[in-house]
Amino acid sequence: MRRRHPEIDPQSLSETDEQRQLRAVLRDFYTGTSGPEDVRKHLATPRGHDEQLWARLAGEIGVHGLAVPEEYGGAGFTFAELAIALEEAGRALYCAPLLPTVVLAAHALLYSGDRTACERYLPRIADGTLTATVAGFDAASPAGPDEPGGPGGLGVTAEQSGSRWVLRGQADFVLDGAGADLILVRAHTPAGPRLFACEPTPDTSRRTARRVLDETRRQALVEFRGTPATTVGTAEGTEDTVAATLDTGRAALAAEQVGGSGHALDVTVEFAAQRHQFGRPIGSFQAVKHRLADVLVALEAARSASSYATACVAVASPQLPVAASAAAVVCSETFRLATAEYVQLHGGIGFTWEHPAHLYVRRARSAEVLFGTSDRNRVRLAELIGLATASAA
Repeated sequence: MRRRHPEIDPQSLSETDEQRQLRAVLRDFYTGTSGPEDVRKHLATPRGHDEQLWARLAGEIGVHGLAVPEEYGGAGFTFAELAIALEEAGRALYCAPLLPTVVLAAHALLYSGDRTACERYLPRIADGTLTATVAGFDAASPAGPDEPGGPGGLGVTAEQSGSRWVLRGQADFVLDGAGADLILVRAHTPAGPRLFACEPTPDTSRRTARRVLDETRRQALVEFRGTPATTVGTAEGTEDTVAATLDTGRAALAAEQVGGSGHALDVTVEFAAQRHQFGRPIGSFQAVKHRLADVLVALEAARSASSYATACVAVASPQLPVAASAAAVVCSETFRLATAEYVQLHGGIGFTWEHPAHLYVRRARSAEVLFGTSDRNRVRLAELIGLATASAA
């Protein structure tokens, strides 16, 4: 299912007119529907997001199907278009499960090459009627199995019961794990790891929401108690599917982080132009200018790293592992810096619960460990480019 084009066309790193139009439409959409007060209101709902808004995003704009092939009910575009949607979602702190459903689960299905599974699930992901996530993928990630914040697990096994498979064990800190309709699970079998699809029910699984720092991205402990499941893809391709999915997740998260960083810088610059001290806008003070300039420089570097990782996903480049880990490091650190300055340069109001700055700080701190910390991704980069060995790391 993956196209093999090892070279990245420099033109693919620039937005087309169509992509700019998509960005403008999404910017307007999120501005009108996902402001700070909307986010707070949605967090109080059982699913943690506005389900009508989720349906509108899929039906009116078609975000969910942007990177899904037309044969599976999608629009047939590439990850480049989806990354724009993710960046704008990150800018608005949109709290619906785009990352686990549209990125992780959808791409795991595509990378598996399992046409039956794709035909069964992708059309419903594309039209917004199915939410999905992944579990147990941490074994192929720089994030350790006991490290919170990853799409991880404490151990899931699959066993055959008659003519069917059932899952037992548990996976922790599963993105949208308490509410997702479909979970793609990397489970251990006597013959090695396999990828399974399951639609958990209260009778066969227990899902417990975790209290996490970033409430806009819900996570849960999922306990499988003889949960019926079907295999997805082949045993031989499982680890490649998981690794490619995680790298795609890193590229997607980087796009979100660029959007969040851009929001933090824009509103802080606007505030600095309006807030006066000693009869002058605080933005005219050299110290403030330097701090804002540092954020801008970091943001441009993050945007470049994110764009390259996006292009690597879009053309299935063999450079994706390097690009994805590099983007994870650069974009995580930029988002941390941008949100810190967001709070600091707003002065006293920036430290209050009423101000939205803390929501972005929480997202930044949570995101930087989601697919491995910056240190773990640096180690992975060193291994990938030959500066270190796995044993040395």
